[in-house]
Amino acid sequence: MTFAALCLLTFCALLGLAAAALSVDGFGYLDLGLLVLFACTLPWTVIGFWNAMVGFLIIRFSRDAISAVMPMASRVKGDEPISASTAITVFVRNEPPDRVIRNLDALLTDLVAAGVQDKFHLYVLSDTNDLVVADLEETKFGALTDIWRGRVHITYRRRSENTAFKAGNFWDFCERWGERHDFALPLDTDSFMPASAILRMLRMMQAEPDLGILQSLVVGLPSTSAFTRIFQFGMRLGMRSWTIGSAWWQGDCGPYWGHNALIRIAPFKAHCHIGKLPKGSLLGEHILSHDQIEAALMRKAGYDVRVLPEENLGWEENPPSLVEYLRRDQRWMQGNLQYGPFVVMDGLKFVSRFQLGFAMLMFLSSPAWIGLLIVGTLGAALSPTTGDFIDPQMGMVLMALIFVMWFAPKIATVLDVLTRSSLRQAFGGAGRFLSSVFFETIFFILLSPIMWVSHTMFLAGLPFGRTVGWIGQLRDDHRIPWAAAARYFWPHALIGWSAIAVLGLTHPGAIPYALLIAAGPAFAIPFAVLTSVPAVGHFFVRIGLGRLPEETAPPASLASLALPVFALSPRSRPL
Repeated sequence: MTFAALCLLTFCALLGLAAAALSVDGFGYLDLGLLVLFACTLPWTVIGFWNAMVGFLIIRFSRDAISAVMPMASRVKGDEPISASTAITVFVRNEPPDRVIRNLDALLTDLVAAGVQDKFHLYVLSDTNDLVVADLEETKFGALTDIWRGRVHITYRRRSENTAFKAGNFWDFCERWGERHDFALPLDTDSFMPASAILRMLRMMQAEPDLGILQSLVVGLPSTSAFTRIFQFGMRLGMRSWTIGSAWWQGDCGPYWGHNALIRIAPFKAHCHIGKLPKGSLLGEHILSHDQIEAALMRKAGYDVRVLPEENLGWEENPPSLVEYLRRDQRWMQGNLQYGPFVVMDGLKFVSRFQLGFAMLMFLSSPAWIGLLIVGTLGAALSPTTGDFIDPQMGMVLMALIFVMWFAPKIATVLDVLTRSSLRQAFGGAGRFLSSVFFETIFFILLSPIMWVSHTMFLAGLPFGRTVGWIGQLRDDHRIPWAAAARYFWPHALIGWSAIAVLGLTHPGAIPYALLIAAGPAFAIPFAVLTSVPAVGHFFVRIGLGRLPEETAPPASLASLALPVFALSPRSRPL
């Protein structure tokens, strides 16, 4: 209730300030439209701000930030015997298997070194329908099975039909093999977890029989891609305070992100099956973003769902280019928008309903941001002066507040890093860290509106049957040609430059303010190209831009992967 009250008061205060700023020359229909659009953008901004504030206070002022939001973390000593049987389930689809085999080989080596390999069974669950890739999978995973035969049980299974996407793939596993195991550990193609993290989480699951899903905090794997480096550096800045803050108020209705988590199989089979959406749905019949629905169903059944917000539990690879990132983002968008019927499902906890609705708002607010740019540009252009459109002083205060709230999760981490010598050194020193923060801020200001335009275009295409399926991703570094970027991002550029041109012809002084939204779309084409150039990424690695702690001192589990970034980084030293 405290968290909800803080968010509601902040929401009302910002809305009141916006109404006052727009009332400088009366309050007409245009002002009302802008106020409604602004209100649609606020939930993510406000909740993100208070997540960050709560998380920062817990990090700085609690004796043990992890135990403050995850009480059972302090109850596990780390020497408890592993008695449960765990299925490691890896999902692959239409991608060369070498990368996932590299990760699995390192994990299996880790488990054998810990002496617990007999408690695990690896299942490679393929939904590949490309016959060339399927043949390669059978050869490569067959070789992996032969290598580990007699030490770790490995099963490879390929479905000929991708029914219900990843959720259907996992459900097929549950029906065929679920009764053999107590827990399942879902991993994606790009996921990696060390044995130490898995065993720590397993001990918590064994000690807490009412814990249905335990989600680890997943951070980005060190990369040589310029786009990925800056993107996941920003994620690293924001995720810890955000996740700890949200874990504080979500409690036992925590998140599940579909991978790098432990699932108690028996209640999952009994309560978490997801049916089809109504036939003919604009968003498709099968759920793409199954994870948060399964978390809500697990909590409905009386089992806790919690997140363990530690940064050394597991990694994932982020897309190497803007185009690949937006392809993945569109799949998430379609999947999250499918949550509508589940928000009103009988028996869900209030927090679970909120999480489903909040996940939808992450994408539904995007057209509101683009609407603010378009309607705001027209309103300013039609006014004699910008002062007749919006009060300059109140408008500046409002913009500054929104800007601070946007960056609050990252500001919290920046303050924490700068005040701790060990963290400063882990990120490569204060100078390198602050340089990375500066570049990431520009990156974020450009990327966010590009995403908003893409989301808006996707929503506009739904009535015409434009949807996405579950396809493989291009994970290797690659350069996007200028022509390809132009074909993909010309609508973004048109929207951005149109707003700039209209203001340039009417009120040029308003352009700097419009650039907070217009700059990203306007420069989407060069942004996509330049951030994909491998030489740029390699240069960033060499100078330490976007450096993560894992690059300064690679954990042994990551060093075993022989990532290209470690060979390029001049100051990486294994622990």
